[in-house]
Amino acid sequence: MDYQQKLAERLTILNERGNGVLIRMNYIKKTCADPKLRPSLLTDKAMEPAIKYINKKFPNIDFRGNIQNLTGIQRQKSEVLAGAASYYDSFLDVIEFRDHVYELLNTIDACQCFFDIAINFDFTKNYLDLIITYTSVIITLSRIDDKKALVGMFNCAHEMTNGSSDPSYPRLGQMFVEYEHPWKKLTEEFGPHTRSVTAALLSLKMVYPRRNLPAEQWRSAQLLSLLSAPAAMLDPACCDTMACEYLSMEVMERWIIIGFLLCHSSLNANQASQELWKMALRSGLYLVLTRDEVLNIHKVSEDLFDSIKGYNKRVADIKECREHVLLNSGAMHRERRQFLRGAMKELFKVLEDEPGLLGPKALFVFMALSFSRDEVLWLVRHSENMPKIKTAEDYVDNQMAELLFHMEKLRGLVKKYNHVVQRYHVQYLAQFDALVLNDTIQNMYVCPEEESVLMTSFVSTLSALSVKQVEKKEEFDFRALRLDWLRLQAYTSVNKAPLPIKEYPDLAKVMNMIQFHTRMVDSVEELLQETSEVSMLGYYPRVFEKMFCQSSEEMTMKRYLMAFPLVCSHFSQCGHPLCPEETETMEKRILRLCVTFLEQIAKQTSSVVLEICAEQCNLNDQLQPKNCAEAISAARHRKQKKPVPKKGEVQKEKPGAESLRKDRAVVTNVDKMHLMLTELCSSYSLCNDFVVFEHIVVPTEFLLSHLETRLSEIIVRMANYNQTTEEIARPSDLLAGLRAYTASLHTLSSYINVDITRLVKNVLLQQTQPLDSRGGQTITTLYTNWFLESLLRQASNSLIVHCPTMHCFVNQANDIEPSFRAEEFSDISELRALAELIGPYGLKYLSENLMWHITSQVSELKKLVIENMDVLVQMRNNFDRPEEMATLKKRLSGGDNVLKRMTIIGVILSFRLMAQDCLKDMLNKHCPNLIGPIDCLMDFISPETDVKVTLSIFELASAAGLTCNIDPALVAAISNMQTDNMSIDEEYKLSCLLLVYVGVSLPTLALDPNSFYSREHGGHNNNIHCLATAINQLAAAMFTVQNKNIEQHLKEFLMLASSTLLQLGQNVERMESKNRESIYLLLHRIVQESPFLSQDMLERCFPYVLLRNAYREVYKSFIVTLG
Repeated sequence: MDYQQKLAERLTILNERGNGVLIRMNYIKKTCADPKLRPSLLTDKAMEPAIKYINKKFPNIDFRGNIQNLTGIQRQKSEVLAGAASYYDSFLDVIEFRDHVYELLNTIDACQCFFDIAINFDFTKNYLDLIITYTSVIITLSRIDDKKALVGMFNCAHEMTNGSSDPSYPRLGQMFVEYEHPWKKLTEEFGPHTRSVTAALLSLKMVYPRRNLPAEQWRSAQLLSLLSAPAAMLDPACCDTMACEYLSMEVMERWIIIGFLLCHSSLNANQASQELWKMALRSGLYLVLTRDEVLNIHKVSEDLFDSIKGYNKRVADIKECREHVLLNSGAMHRERRQFLRGAMKELFKVLEDEPGLLGPKALFVFMALSFSRDEVLWLVRHSENMPKIKTAEDYVDNQMAELLFHMEKLRGLVKKYNHVVQRYHVQYLAQFDALVLNDTIQNMYVCPEEESVLMTSFVSTLSALSVKQVEKKEEFDFRALRLDWLRLQAYTSVNKAPLPIKEYPDLAKVMNMIQFHTRMVDSVEELLQETSEVSMLGYYPRVFEKMFCQSSEEMTMKRYLMAFPLVCSHFSQCGHPLCPEETETMEKRILRLCVTFLEQIAKQTSSVVLEICAEQCNLNDQLQPKNCAEAISAARHRKQKKPVPKKGEVQKEKPGAESLRKDRAVVTNVDKMHLMLTELCSSYSLCNDFVVFEHIVVPTEFLLSHLETRLSEIIVRMANYNQTTEEIARPSDLLAGLRAYTASLHTLSSYINVDITRLVKNVLLQQTQPLDSRGGQTITTLYTNWFLESLLRQASNSLIVHCPTMHCFVNQANDIEPSFRAEEFSDISELRALAELIGPYGLKYLSENLMWHITSQVSELKKLVIENMDVLVQMRNNFDRPEEMATLKKRLSGGDNVLKRMTIIGVILSFRLMAQDCLKDMLNKHCPNLIGPIDCLMDFISPETDVKVTLSIFELASAAGLTCNIDPALVAAISNMQTDNMSIDEEYKLSCLLLVYVGVSLPTLALDPNSFYSREHGGHNNNIHCLATAINQLAAAMFTVQNKNIEQHLKEFLMLASSTLLQLGQNVERMESKNRESIYLLLHRIVQESPFLSQDMLERCFPYVLLRNAYREVYKSFIVTLG
């Protein structure tokens, strides 16, 4: 008969089902209480009269007599049915669960089952768990304020739709009414079960007091220490109550307190019950029902016993226990946590050094994890509901990170060496446990058939194990064996069992030990989850974040901070199939917490790293050549024996003085930063990655992301661009600072495994674009703006002069103090530094902006050509007739404007050529093997080559900084210019006439005193020498777009310009002849720079003697010294 009761199976299934129902009830409670998640049925204003009426009349609702109150439901009955159905079904699950629990508890009472946690551990644990789960379901149900409204609305809608109430409604309504005062009803229900419950609870009197000891006793007993008895280090850790050693204290306290609340009569009748109950009451103030739903144990107990006669002494005991908790509990748990931090660290270090000890000492690991988990969760639930006491610091722990860290390290160690644990326990089971069990069975004087079959199967299963199965990585599964042992416990625990287990304690001890050993083989992960999961933290996000903040403020805790995000990986295991909605909500919350923690750690680490980089950058800056002038001056003074500086003057420290230490105890700011960096980087060693709700999280990626963002901001800030004052850092200074930062950043690789090269490449590549990945400005944009708005704008107004001799721009000498020295930003070293910083991409962007300015000037030039088209056509046809040219020239307007605009184009193109040359030098230095083939490719270009092929090769070459006969960027810019209603022939005509316009306007340059050729600069003081570049490149680009012969048109221009300049030479006494020689040299420069014109062509139309005389004339004012 007893075999047919299936007590073991029913306990297992009901506990699992009960947990699901409990989680579901808790989720409904949270949903209804949260305004954001509250069901729309309860928030709809149209439903308010119906809800009020239902709550008032529940459960006897008159559906026909008060139809006016239920109009809202009548109108939306289908929506109400659909919306309330899941809640209604969930409440029906509670009734179903309650019925099965009643039935099982009555059966257990009828069987007069024997319970002892030390003997039939699984049977007793499952029995007590079921009682607590059932009680928690009822208490949570009673806390759902809207349950009557939801059930009443569903039933009203059901009645209106189907003409009758739901069959389950009367029972559901009755249950809600009965449990309005849940504790009173529950104590009535459990009155008949008092004997069984009390017996099960009293079996804890040998376990709970031994576990509930202060830290001083733990310390004196050297609890969890493997080093306390070196001789016994290899002995297997085992005892008579293996599973009790890592049983959660919180679980035992929940059993004791709730159990004695339900069966309170034993407290007055049994002194042992009273002592156990009082000890549990002194442990804390709150117990968890589920998730963050807690029970204020003293208040609930006092309220219940106040309503029962004869319990005044128990009420006094409760008050005394509460006072004891307020005075002592916080300090006791604080000391326990302090002890566990040291014990866990020692245990981990020993096991990490000798992982083979994980076999015999596995029990120590799970005990340590369980003890630590209990202390963490105790603090969490008490921090959230902190009592008003003077010693509030006992409920705050700024070293929580260390305890969590060592828990994670131990978990990781067990997972890493799982094969070691498996191998050891497989041998233990086969070569020891099987033999001991067999001997125990042989010594039994009675053994019924059913029990005999089970025990024989245990022995045969264990005897068949071998180490080869571990080596072959076979899957082990002992769940059947453990369930059979639970069945056996149930069979032998009933009254008048043929084989009463209480008479065979040795069998129980052996089987309990075997059960632990089998779990070490096939379910280590499950046991780790059972003993160390702290998913409760996810339901207390405020406390969780507060703990993180408190730990992050402590220098010694920074190395343990990674434990907080890693703990988030526990939460994916805490969901239940009966409540999938909770898992979705939980996933979002936990991922947010995990990301927040990782962001904070990354933020702190990146701040320290970049502070060190900034310090190194400052030290590096002191060694820059620009800062050595003072040292040179001082050395010169000493050599000349000039007077020594006065006493009051402070001697400037030389670079490197910061490295001199008079006392090693002196700690500098850099030392502190390096220490902090070491601590923070140590936290990254906890793991490379982990999984949170199927999301793979890589902590170092958060650090790299932060460093990328911060480094981008720092680079832009180092550029120091101020549009108002026209200030910007010299490219060479920025490059030096950037190199110092990069060198310092690379030292981070010696702390943690991060790819700094990838980081720097990403950041610098973004800086070559107009905007970075976050949409912020880059140095490419800043330098482009500065060169266009400051340098080239002043060069356009001749305040700055292009100096071909020195390959830079220089300031004109005048009375106005310049805002910057042009040569400090445009010489070869600076432009090479610029090319290093912004690279080919950045220079391409700069070129595009330059081209935009050029095309705007070309548009204006075309307008001028159109205005003077008739005159220019005649001049083009009559350029060899001086008299007619003189007449036509008087009719020509805007010549100065044309030359001015062409000069601006020339200045821009000259600057671009300088930048391109520096880009070529930079690429030659970094990738000569790439530049060589491109250069070689250009040699294959000939005039007969197809234009498209030529331009594509020139585009490649231009991107590499090579100079091309035809500028592909200029060609692209001109081809993109749209002129309204103008054919290609008209565009061609405008191009030809533009060259005519420039050629006939050249003589007017002689009137400008600034047109004088400067030998020192190698050009003219008003930048007209840039006309050569403008004419050659613009003509080449325009005629390429129009597919015309460039050389032919430049020859035409040369003849026209020569003719007009020769006419200038005939005016000996006129003002036009003042700078005539300088203008002649401009013509020579046009030919020199042109790849399409030659000296022979020039001599055909302009006598070389004039050029020679012009050079002698402009050079004679300079004194040449030899030797």
